[in-house]
Amino acid sequence: MLAMGSSAWVEIILFSLAALCSCFATEVTYDANALIINGERRLIFSGSIHYPRSTVEMWPDIIQKARDGGLDAIESYVFWDRHEPVRREYDFSGNLDFIKFFKLVQEAGLYAILRIGPYVCAEWNYGGFPLWLHNMPGIELRTDNSVYKNEMQIFTTKIVDMVKEANLFASQGGPIILAQIENEYGNIMWGYGDAGKSYIKWCAQMAVAQNIGVPWIMCQQHDAPQPMINTCNGYYCDNFQPNNPKSPKMFTENWIGWFQKWGERVPHRSAEDSAFSVARFFQNGGVLNNYYMYHGGTNFGRIAGGPYITTSYDYDAPLDEYGNLNQPKWGHLKQLHAAIKLGEKILTNGTRSDKYLGNAVTLTTYTGDGGARFCFLSNTNSNADASVNLKQDGKYFLPAWSVTILDGCTKEVFNTAKVNSQTSVMVKKSDDPSVKLTWAWAPERKKDTLRGKGNVDANQLLEQKELTLDASDYLWYMTSVDINDTSIWSNATLCVDTMGHTLHTYVNRRYAGYKFSQWGSKFTYEKQVSLKQGTNIIALLSATVGLPNYGTGFDKIKTGIAGGPVQLIGKNNVTMDLSTNLWSYKIGLNGERKRLYDLQPQISVSWHANSSYPISKPMTWYKADFEAPYGTNPVVVDLQGLGKGHAWVNGHSIGRYWPSWITASNGCSDTCDYRGKYVTEKCNTNCGNPSQRWYHVPRSFLNKDKNTLVLFEETGGNPQNVSFQTVTTGTVCALVYEGALLELSCQGGQVISQIQFASFGNPKGKCGSFEQGSWEAIDSRSVIEAACIGRSSCEFLVTKEAFSVAGANNGPARLAVQATC
Repeated sequence: MLAMGSSAWVEIILFSLAALCSCFATEVTYDANALIINGERRLIFSGSIHYPRSTVEMWPDIIQKARDGGLDAIESYVFWDRHEPVRREYDFSGNLDFIKFFKLVQEAGLYAILRIGPYVCAEWNYGGFPLWLHNMPGIELRTDNSVYKNEMQIFTTKIVDMVKEANLFASQGGPIILAQIENEYGNIMWGYGDAGKSYIKWCAQMAVAQNIGVPWIMCQQHDAPQPMINTCNGYYCDNFQPNNPKSPKMFTENWIGWFQKWGERVPHRSAEDSAFSVARFFQNGGVLNNYYMYHGGTNFGRIAGGPYITTSYDYDAPLDEYGNLNQPKWGHLKQLHAAIKLGEKILTNGTRSDKYLGNAVTLTTYTGDGGARFCFLSNTNSNADASVNLKQDGKYFLPAWSVTILDGCTKEVFNTAKVNSQTSVMVKKSDDPSVKLTWAWAPERKKDTLRGKGNVDANQLLEQKELTLDASDYLWYMTSVDINDTSIWSNATLCVDTMGHTLHTYVNRRYAGYKFSQWGSKFTYEKQVSLKQGTNIIALLSATVGLPNYGTGFDKIKTGIAGGPVQLIGKNNVTMDLSTNLWSYKIGLNGERKRLYDLQPQISVSWHANSSYPISKPMTWYKADFEAPYGTNPVVVDLQGLGKGHAWVNGHSIGRYWPSWITASNGCSDTCDYRGKYVTEKCNTNCGNPSQRWYHVPRSFLNKDKNTLVLFEETGGNPQNVSFQTVTTGTVCALVYEGALLELSCQGGQVISQIQFASFGNPKGKCGSFEQGSWEAIDSRSVIEAACIGRSSCEFLVTKEAFSVAGANNGPARLAVQATC
């Protein structure tokens, strides 16, 4: 036996490990009808979950609920700005540990889709680009620019190398079956001309050269170069066709709801229309459907873009912001997934034929080897129901704007408009509503800025993000002006043109006023101010509320008082332009520099702990200690009564708040007609209320004993009604068709304590207002009570026999149930 050196043994071990990994490698290929995973022809249901919008502690539960909902895969972007906040300084810790996230996805038995971008859009600040990119000499983002392409390639390669090192690509035995480069570029490519076309070709070449062993995709890119698979994003993608007939039809973003902006009502997309979109997509040859979002989560810190994207990124997703099941959407889609999977082999191997039956009704038949069939029967009319006679295959009632799935083309197993899943009415509860927080407070110290002392000077009005690099929402602009003739200038008008988004003004150390842009775009501030003989100091505090994240050249949209002008208008409209004055600048707030939000600030701070605290006073910090709410249900803090600002719990940012911005009082309805194409103005809720009142405090942010809430109140508010609450299931309802399964469940260890209503027959109404119909089974309530009372969940098949109803004289029946947890 020959002796070997240590280096030789290392080489043998590494070779053995590589061989072991290759044994478990998963081959991912495709054709027009399927993703082919290790030779198995598959249809894929996927859901977007962004790892930084939740916490590490939440990941396992969210991923498991996604699997329980019938998903095959989890998709996420990678967020460049969070991972490389400073050039060549990386952060993959905590909830930025995307490697751990995808390992948890694999441990749950799911596949993964990696969307590197690295531009993400995602209603994320600056589209996910780090701000240091903006200031690099000669750079132009998202175009054929060598400076940008070099940075993009370095980051993309780093992410790919990390994934390879962790053996996470399917070709290495990992869960990642697809990867994406760039994002929705085709929508805005026209703005970049020929440079855009050459850039997208370079993106494809750069991606392929990464040699990851799984297919690459490009969404919303009709001219995606081969071998890129171009995919569709939107509310409906049933009519989409890939640019290569050999490519599978993929729906990479099925917008299951919509995001919300400050000042806007809460958007809602119904379970019926969501399911209709998915069913139509698979009826027309779809292979992969990814929900955007499946869990939206929370815009912690200052990651929300827009501008004016709210801190909640709930998105009306199947899992709500806190990770609870959003019922009935979660359950209805789960049943849809199961129904389509019944036909997976036929759909991926068979031949398709479409037969138009008139009045917007289409029968699509998939026929497999040996004659096995699977059918979709759709009615795309947004008003008229249909009765369809398929002769030997049966008669079917087809509601407007719905799709029926027929197993064997003879048995209805699902209809998108017939929701049998429970509806959960979520409520917020306080352990003891009588307990009030005790507040300490501190003013935002402005001694230096009100005297015009900054850190940078320039004879021009600088662009905000170029100076701050988005280290803070806030930038001080300060200048002085000498007044010789008070007869002209003593009561002048200060006029400021700004790209905002909010502006506070001070003249001679006195607060002059505040204004914000209704739409997050340029606005003009005008206010009469008192000037004195001699030197006058003007201090302007500009604040951003999330940087733009979408559109051609979005990165070039200016922020702050860039260029102004800033003017004083005196008597008889005599105008003094201050735009080219000597301006002094200071980035951020003194309270931010002192880290007042930390449990142990780096610089000593004097908090006023007396019982009286300022109310409606701008630029005030508040602090209160509290005990964590009992139990395991998600925690929120109610910030009703406050104005606009930022909140921290135990030093963790829970995001910006703006409860003083009340939504329009019109545009909401107690009913939601799911029929017809969805638009964001449809089915809105929360009219006449704060855009966002409750803010998520993850349980992992909390200590068992003392906790501390810190608020920076920018515009002035009253914290007396701030309270911590938990989110739980209050009422659960179900309206289940005969032959379907009743499923009711509570959460957080709660049990069903009362059956408020139960009627098997032809009940009317909806959750919260059910009524008995013209007939019902006498023992409806007792049957449900026996099955459900005292249990955290219950289920049984709804049949006439279960309720001792004989015969079919009364026609098809339904069961309506309302219970409390």
